[in-house]
Amino acid sequence: MFRFGILSTARIGQNAVIPSIQDAENAVVSAIASRDVTRARAMADRFSVPHAFGSYEEMLASDAIDAVYIPLPTSQHVEWTIKAAEAGKHVLCEKPISLKANEIDRLIEARDRNKVLISEAFMITYAPVWHKVRELLRNEAIGRLRHVQGAFSYFNRDPSNMRNIPELGGGGLPDIGVYPTMATRFATGKEPLRVQATTERDPEFGTDIYSSVKADFGDFDLTFYIATQMAARQIMVFHGTKGFIEVKSPFNADRYGAEEVELTDQGHGRSEVFRFQDSRQYKRQAEAFARAATGSQAAVVTLESSRANQRFIDAIYRASEHDGWEKV
Repeated sequence: MFRFGILSTARIGQNAVIPSIQDAENAVVSAIASRDVTRARAMADRFSVPHAFGSYEEMLASDAIDAVYIPLPTSQHVEWTIKAAEAGKHVLCEKPISLKANEIDRLIEARDRNKVLISEAFMITYAPVWHKVRELLRNEAIGRLRHVQGAFSYFNRDPSNMRNIPELGGGGLPDIGVYPTMATRFATGKEPLRVQATTERDPEFGTDIYSSVKADFGDFDLTFYIATQMAARQIMVFHGTKGFIEVKSPFNADRYGAEEVELTDQGHGRSEVFRFQDSRQYKRQAEAFARAATGSQAAVVTLESSRANQRFIDAIYRASEHDGWEKV
């Protein structure tokens, strides 16, 4: 079995990733690390994990793990990804893996130098929902794709939440703006050429809390908005000459609605619904990562793809500072 160590006791690890790894067919969580060994031990006991460490360095030096999953605050992702790679561990790191595209060059160098796998944890790329969307687009089920539309929002004004703390990498674009961008790139296989954007920041926190974006992909446009202080909503729509595809609950599977893809024809005379009762995207992510890390053939998010996605986000920030187009 491929052995993961969890670098910190963050909530996303406890609620989503650890149970999914434990449920995987080819992977297991064998260690938990925290700067507080008591917390590490409590979490290890909760999930029947054999090893608990009172420091991240101690776990990275251990031969009890093959890879680390990193759910630390975003501002620490690059630092600890490199440290893990230098310890000879494969790395699955929460998104965004970096706050700047050029920082990912350092990760690519660390990956190649240490001959390890480093992948950003974009669980949506493993979800059957998104593989279905990609298949429909490739088969020209909606004819020529002309426009993609998206939205992702929630409400969070908690000043202690890392999403509202700039020093920890908080902000709407790093947290959720990366989803419409990655989903569009994954489904279409295309990259943006230029963007226009407006962004609003919270006067108290200083983090970006709302962005409205238009991106030119050459053959089609993408428009989306994201917000961290609006009512919760998720949607992605792919609109073509012969129909459109609507993705329900596109990012947080089954939390914002049913896991469904609806294909509607040009004249609204016929629609087809593809339902996915339990996509288990985190489980699929762990299994694919374990296969790829052990030399089996498996598609995972590459650092090159992560760098392209972060270039998109970087361009949105730059475009928000002026009127007009900004090159990606």
